[in-house]
Amino acid sequence: MEQPALFEPERPEPARPERESPARGPRAARSGQDRSPQPLWTAGTRVGTCSWTDPALVAAGWYPPAARDPEGRLRHYAARFPVVEVDSTYYALPSARNSALWAERTPPGFLFDVKVFSLLTGHPTRVSALPADLRPPGPPGRVLRPDEVSAELRREVWQRFTAALAPLADAGRLGSVLLQFPPWFGPADDTRAALLRWRERAGALRLAVEFRDPAWLRPDAFPRTAALLRDLGAACVAVDTAPGLPSSLPPVTAVTCPALAVVRLHGRSRLWGTGSKEDRFRHRYTAAELRPWVGRVRELADRAADVHVLFNNCCGDAAVSGAELMTRLLPAPGARPPH
Repeated sequence: MEQPALFEPERPEPARPERESPARGPRAARSGQDRSPQPLWTAGTRVGTCSWTDPALVAAGWYPPAARDPEGRLRHYAARFPVVEVDSTYYALPSARNSALWAERTPPGFLFDVKVFSLLTGHPTRVSALPADLRPPGPPGRVLRPDEVSAELRREVWQRFTAALAPLADAGRLGSVLLQFPPWFGPADDTRAALLRWRERAGALRLAVEFRDPAWLRPDAFPRTAALLRDLGAACVAVDTAPGLPSSLPPVTAVTCPALAVVRLHGRSRLWGTGSKEDRFRHRYTAAELRPWVGRVRELADRAADVHVLFNNCCGDAAVSGAELMTRLLPAPGARPPH
């Protein structure tokens, strides 16, 4: 399978503002009350979620009644967390207007990690997800396979994708660009070459790479994977998933980019890799499940300038609940528990 070849730049410079502390429990989290001032960063680590617009989160009541529109919800979220992942850009190209609005509605130091459009990382993509002037002939509901996508189309889509992020980058709000590769993107000469093409074309963009094929992360293969990502200048995304499944990913933590380390926690659903979107991510983290990650995150923070910990178990308020719990479990700024 031919893999995407891409290019362009951008980049942010974060500051360190202040935020309110996480709520003491689920009800407090929903009301947004019972919060006392606390530094935005926790021990140099940013904790957040992989969406702030998910309908299930809105329906769960985490946002107060006053946050009834997109602007109010983003402002509410950004007062409580220092980072968020933009997931909608996987399903459709972003717009420069939205990027500018996101930058205007968030405080200095807040960062957006942006997920790359599905077509660019070799995922099947609906024709209707493309801008009208780029759609190939045929029904709009048709799904484009990766081998049907020309290099010219990928190049134009990538140019538009990065151009739309310019307002975020100019405002210092662009944290990283996430390349999430599909399960069939396994370690091989052609896929390694495809990864290296990102280095040539990403420019100053800060990249984070998440593999869904466990073969990249196995002990015998990972040294070569890590070396490849270092050459690429990309962060190796550490993941948490349900263990013991064919699609399970080991919790490998390695700093392959000194500027950034990324952790994405997907939940522990036994339907990971097989169920519906809701079933795959239906999980509410407990303190016992997160405590091992506290140590891993601390180790990453010792070796990377910036660490992003993102909860992707976006069912109801489970992701924001997990992010608040993780923030409480991490050491307070300036406190470095003994190893």
